[in-house]
This record gives sequence, structure tokens and C-alpha cells, in this order.
Amino acid sequence: MFKNCLMLFFVFLFSVLLNQATAQIQFDLVRRIDVSPVWSGHPVGFALLTEGDYQFVAFYDADRNMTLAQRRLTETTWTFNRLPTKVGWDSHNYVTIALDQNKHIHVSGNMHCVPLIYFRSEKPLDVQSLVQVVSMTGNNEKKCTYPRFITGANKELLFTYRDGSSGNGNQIWNIYNSDSKTWSRLFDTPMFNGQGKMNAYFHGPVVGSDGYYHICWMWRDTPDCSTNHDLSYARSRDMKHWENSNGKPLSLPITVQTGEIIDAAQPNEGLLNSAQFIGFDSQNRVVISYGKYDSDGNYQIYNARLENGIWKYYQTSDWKYRWNFNGGGSIVNEISFGAIEIRDGKLVQNFRHIKEGNGCWLLDENTLKPVGKIPASVQLPKEISKIELDFPNIESRRAWDLRDQKGVSDHGSDIRYVMKWETLPTNRDRPHPVIPPPSQLRIYEIKMKQKK
Repeated sequence: MFKNCLMLFFVFLFSVLLNQATAQIQFDLVRRIDVSPVWSGHPVGFALLTEGDYQFVAFYDADRNMTLAQRRLTETTWTFNRLPTKVGWDSHNYVTIALDQNKHIHVSGNMHCVPLIYFRSEKPLDVQSLVQVVSMTGNNEKKCTYPRFITGANKELLFTYRDGSSGNGNQIWNIYNSDSKTWSRLFDTPMFNGQGKMNAYFHGPVVGSDGYYHICWMWRDTPDCSTNHDLSYARSRDMKHWENSNGKPLSLPITVQTGEIIDAAQPNEGLLNSAQFIGFDSQNRVVISYGKYDSDGNYQIYNARLENGIWKYYQTSDWKYRWNFNGGGSIVNEISFGAIEIRDGKLVQNFRHIKEGNGCWLLDENTLKPVGKIPASVQLPKEISKIELDFPNIESRRAWDLRDQKGVSDHGSDIRYVMKWETLPTNRDRPHPVIPPPSQLRIYEIKMKQKK
């Protein structure tokens, strides 16, 4: 789904002061840097990455070609490399980018149950030296989906993807040797094995202050998004050896029978793979946020918290609306939300609801119930929200710099980068009958102002 594919590129940031006042993070516009006209026929994820004095953008150009652009931060002109792969109508086929320890560029994307599509630069920090690498390990690379580059516990580059299809797949993890420029398996087996009957959709790993990498996932039986079931959890110190919440080692591959199940909700009970998040409360207890139907059939947000080795469950929302999702393809999200977060010492959770609007709850830490509602605390320059294309139903897309994750990374500067372009909405991965003209992909350099 499109929300999955964006691997959480734009996340609202929230800060709360005493008496339920908002500590707002404001940004001033420093400059706007145009990149290129880009495909606007449907939403598909792009990637922005800043490293040292360089910036890289991975996107689909106006003719749907996967393209890499590069510039020095002191310049506004770009160097381009158009790669030999074109995106179709599938919103799953995002593109992602990473650098290894020797600063070589790695790019992957445009994959939904197809052979591996992967490029690597022959020179450090040089998009023009990107070449296609047809294989990483040579095994289980014929039906790849959801590529992700992840930094390992020892700063090594990891790569994970689904081998197989929705409802019948395994999760593969590779590790890269920057010196030999070779990939090998991180595990001897897949991390998750659907046993030919299902596949795992996972969120994470998320590093907690406890030093653990936390991960959650749910299983899905078919391409129909209503067949998700059995929300599950694991943690690890090194991303190689995994255990349950009580410290019991988990043998790989993890199956639905061997994993720790947080919520045993079954198909058609409201679990959705794009709606599962990992957060922490003020006592650094892990909280898994997810959605499902309540006893009346309405869709609600639930938060499961690990308390003294036991999962306790809290229904946070109390909505009177059923989001009745089903079927295959990329769906339109009627309800979305994020992980529980601590902002200025208070517990908050953002949400967006087709009927209830957008906002952020201030939560009671004991009950995880809303005790107040505050607006989103990030105020971007108005230009970033402005729609430029004069075309029916056009929507704005944004992505933060990958180094910022949530836009608040501490890398010694108040300067941040956010990327914007415009597309038609998702259409269950089917063509729109009329296509808008290309939209302009832009990078906005913004500077954080003093909180007030």
C-alpha cells in the first residue's frame, strides 16, 4: 500500500507544554531548489538523502524513468543519471537510496513481485557512475517487493525485501561488505516465513533507549488487505539474534506458530498492515499502536503496552465510524495515525480521520486515553503546501530528508530539507483516464526557528 511504500517518509512532529499549550516548531524558507519535472499520474514514493556536502534525489521523471540527481549543497544545479527502468501504475514501486560505509551509492525500487532491480555506484558520491547490479546473492531474487536499506547495529548496510507475493512470501535480509563490495545473507534463513500460506508485513526496527531494536508485524493470507491477522512482536540487541518480550530466543525463520502474538485478531477484524507503529512512553516502555474494529464494528486505534513483561491493551479512540477496507491494490487511507511519542515530557499521538479531522491527542499516561487535543506542532512555510498544478483532484506529496527520519535529527544544524511534488491520488494501481502534465519536483531548504 502507498502508506507502506513511503516507508513513513513524512511524519507530523508534536511538542506539548504545560496546560495543553503547543510548543510549535516553525520553519522559515531559506531557498527553493528545483530538481526536475516528474511523473504526476499517480503517487509513488521518491527519496531524498543528504550526506555531508552532497544531496541526492531518487525519483521518476516526467517519462516515468527512474532517475538519480545529485548536487553540492552550495550549488543549485544538478547532475542527473536516468536509469534503465520505468514505473508503471503501481504505487508499491517506490524508489529508495542509501550510502555504504565507503560512500558508494545504492539504489533500489520499481519492484512489485519482479526480479531484483538494484544499482550501485562505482565511485563514491557519484550518481553518474551508477551501474545496474543484476544480483546480490543470486538466490530468492525473482519476486522482490518492498526494498529497504537499513543501517545495522555496527553501522553496516543492510537490505531487506519480500521474496514472493502478498499472502505467500518470506522476508529476506542481506548484509553488505563495503570492502569487497559483496552482499551475503544476514541470516541463513528468511527472518519471516509464511510457509506458503501467508506473508509478514513488518514495521521497524525502531531503536529504544533500552538498547533494543524493536519490530512488529502482522501476517496476511491473500492480496486482499482485509486478511491481515495476528499482530506480533520481537526485539534484538544486534538485529541478528531475536527474542520475545520476555527474553526467550526466537529461532529463525519466525512463523505464525513461533512468533509472539500481541493481538490475535483474525481476518476481517480490522488489522491493516500500513497501520502498525512502535513508540515509547515516559518510562521507556514499548507501545505498539495499531487499528482494528471494536465490538460494535467501528474502527479504533489501540495501544498495546509492555508492562512488567505483560502486554496490556488500551482502546485510545472512541469513534463511531467503520472504515470498511478490502481488496487488493493501493487503497486510499480514510484513517491514519502515528506512534505514541514524548514531547516536552508529555505523551501524544497524532491522527487523521475522514470524519473527525486531523490533530494530535494529549494522552493520559496511565489509561492512554485522550485528555486533550492539540494541533500539529510543525509549521512549514506556506509555499510548501501550495498546490501548483491546475488539474482536478491533484494532491501534494512530501518527503523529508532520509537522514532526518522525522525531520528532527540532531546533525549540528538548524537547516532541514523537505521535498515536494504533486500527483493524482491512488487508484488501486489502475490507470487514471486523463493524466495531468508533469509536476515540478522541488527541494525546500528550511531553517528551524526558536520554539515559542
